[in-house]
Amino acid sequence: MNLKEIAQELVAGCRENRAKENLDKLYAADAVSVEAMDMQGMGRETHGIEGIRGKHDWWESAHEVSGASVSDPFLHGENSFAVIFEVQGKVKESGEAFDMREVGVYHVVNGKIVREEFFY
Repeated sequence: MNLKEIAQELVAGCRENRAKENLDKLYAADAVSVEAMDMQGMGRETHGIEGIRGKHDWWESAHEVSGASVSDPFLHGENSFAVIFEVQGKVKESGEAFDMREVGVYHVVNGKIVREEFFY
């Protein structure tokens, strides 16, 4: 897959609730995920596709999403793209509502996402 195809498939997967299903298809086995800040004591960086899958599992178990949107991808050069995510919902444990907006920047090497960085 080329950069545009990877970016479009990531967005489609998020919109169609198959983001976890797309991990094996789009991500390198040793991909790195970087958050803007330490998430619940888990640190900022997660290494490896299984760790990234664990982040998805944690998010789904800790949050109830009531609305979400994903922008079309913004391509940058030959090896990166960005996507804007907007999510509304509540934290399951506390019931606290949230309305978040973040930018995900994805870096692609040899047809796979090797790094994702989130800005919020």
